[in-house]
Amino acid sequence: MPISENVKNAIIDAVEKGFADQIEFTKTLVRFPSTRGNEHEIVKFITEELVQRGYEIDQFDIDRTAIEGHEGGGKFSSEHSTAPIVVGTHQPRHEVGRTLILQSHVDVVPSGPEDMWSHPPFEPHVKDGWLYGRGGADMKAGQAQIFFAMDALSRAGFVPAARVHLQTVVEEESTGNGALMTYLRGYDADAVLIPEPEEEMLVRANVGTLWFQVEVRGMPVHVREMGSGANAIDAAYRVIGALRGLEDAWNAEKADHRFFEDVEHPINLNIGKIEGGDWASSVPSWCRVDCRVAIYPGMKAVDAARQIKDTISAFAAKDAYLSESSPIVTFNGFFSEGYILEPGSDAETILGRAHRAATGENLQSFVTPGYLDCRVYQLYNQIPSLCYGPVSENIHGVDERVSVESIRRTTIAMALFIAEWCGVEAIGR
Repeated sequence: MPISENVKNAIIDAVEKGFADQIEFTKTLVRFPSTRGNEHEIVKFITEELVQRGYEIDQFDIDRTAIEGHEGGGKFSSEHSTAPIVVGTHQPRHEVGRTLILQSHVDVVPSGPEDMWSHPPFEPHVKDGWLYGRGGADMKAGQAQIFFAMDALSRAGFVPAARVHLQTVVEEESTGNGALMTYLRGYDADAVLIPEPEEEMLVRANVGTLWFQVEVRGMPVHVREMGSGANAIDAAYRVIGALRGLEDAWNAEKADHRFFEDVEHPINLNIGKIEGGDWASSVPSWCRVDCRVAIYPGMKAVDAARQIKDTISAFAAKDAYLSESSPIVTFNGFFSEGYILEPGSDAETILGRAHRAATGENLQSFVTPGYLDCRVYQLYNQIPSLCYGPVSENIHGVDERVSVESIRRTTIAMALFIAEWCGVEAIGR
């Protein structure tokens, strides 16, 4: 049943009183340049914060064998992070409410050229109501929200009347293996809430994601004899054209996929990185292209991978040069299925009440064509998986920023959701 007005007001007041510290904590998190493979220090910091707050601590590594044995496991590469996962658990005195997972990730994408930023990307600052910095929105604001929503309950004199797991993972930006590892470790609950920057809305459906690399070999010659060689970079562009054809074909199927019918371009193929050749005056003998593509919920990653390979093979067979030197395709990261959050769960209803109390507006839902760790909990734990968080701009771009006022509103909503979903018990009773 809904929490009382007195409890609700006490929690809202507690969030407000701790909010200045929450923003400073978020800035502290942003100062860690926790790109892939560089998350060890921030995980250590998060662990210390969990210990100070009295949570039970479980820290563990990603088990490659276990991940590779699961259909949702991302593909390992030499760049895969070795940073551990940490879970802090709140245990109630008497468990009468519903259990909950609160999850965040601390890995961030590279900042790109720093001279494109108005301020250094890992030196956070607040200006005109926005907190700037790489990872501030995606998703260190959410990491701080998890801590401070729980802190607010304590400040108001309560603790959740159910088990709550505060999970901090890595590899969200590249494989999704961190979240999957928590599932394989045995963590489960009645619902999960992940405060990604989702514009104060609830994600209704989410695509799956694949990462893959295409390597093309050419025939190197001096440029004066270019016609007798084969340019690997030129050939790679032709392969990209074939992949664009597959992208178009998948987008043309959107009417067959519930919740995606009205999304303008749900399937995005991104050519994220290209490198090749050794010398400006030599016809290049090699080219590697790193790609990311989305797939609809319900489509298995293995089936999408087969279509990708078949598309490239079919094109290569008709290409004058590639028919004799077929491209090599390697899947090297995300290998994940999408998900749909079915409407009507108690968790969504309660989040809706919490959102209305915090914002005065009804909770809206939308479809996002990006990867989310909620896929693990929706597909494998099979629990309501709520992705909901603050308004942001330029995530993965230059001058990434998150709305300070939106952080405040969504933290209130999170704290009220935790209180109603889990129930509360007075501290010391």
